[in-house]
Amino acid sequence: MIKSMTGYGLATADYANAKYSVEIKSLNSKFLELNLKFPKTFSDKEIILRNVCSKDIERGKVSLNITVERSASEVTGATINTVLLAHYYNQLIAVNEQLNANSSNLLQTALNFPDVISYNEESISEDEWNHLYQIFTQALVNFNKFREDEGLVLKEDLELRIKNILSYFKSIEELEPKRITVIREKFAQFLDDAVGKINIDQNRFEQELIYYIDKIDITEEKTRLKSHCDYFLQTLTSKEANGKKLGFISQEIGREINTMGAKANDAQMQQFVVGMKEELEKIKEQLLNVL
Repeated sequence: MIKSMTGYGLATADYANAKYSVEIKSLNSKFLELNLKFPKTFSDKEIILRNVCSKDIERGKVSLNITVERSASEVTGATINTVLLAHYYNQLIAVNEQLNANSSNLLQTALNFPDVISYNEESISEDEWNHLYQIFTQALVNFNKFREDEGLVLKEDLELRIKNILSYFKSIEELEPKRITVIREKFAQFLDDAVGKINIDQNRFEQELIYYIDKIDITEEKTRLKSHCDYFLQTLTSKEANGKKLGFISQEIGREINTMGAKANDAQMQQFVVGMKEELEKIKEQLLNVL
């Protein structure tokens, strides 16, 4: 089953007078680019979060945001040492008067002095972490479900594009036998006009014609193109994420289409080749977003 690299997952829950929220978003990328935002109290859990994301998300430009909204009674933050602040502030005023300076930011300056503001170091209990991890896991489940749903849409579109290529391919197969007759008649007419029918060495003409037809024969290309298209459809139904593999197969499909176009030597066949190329370009665009 293919998945989209674009995904979104959200999970929220309440715990101990606080609301926990985990949001995961991703866009397409060749590699895993993981950006984590979370409260400082969970910083020691970053490695765990990254390891799980690397395993479950695999690829994409991913943003993981964890927020905790605590009630007013649970909020802890910075503490101002008012006695020390007043001491520094009074000293600054005294120095300012001695120097006859004009300054309006003495309070801000005093706030920046050492030990005026102290920050309360928060810690989390094991129960709180376990609760958050459950929310994180649920967000991952929702995220992967979103990717799978998007993947089904991509799968349907990719199948349609391959079927369109095979439809053009069938038209080329029907047209190809007529091409040989047209080429033979064209060459015969050219030689007749140039040197006259009586002067044509039929044995030499047949040899040269066989050589030319062999050069523009597309039997091998048809066989390989059909095989690559079947393999592409088979890979789409695989249980594993195969975005890169599908990309490699599409490159092989492109090579066969280009070779057929170079050997076509027929205006109508060239039109069908152009149609196949258009469908292949749409496939490549979609594969950029396949995991």
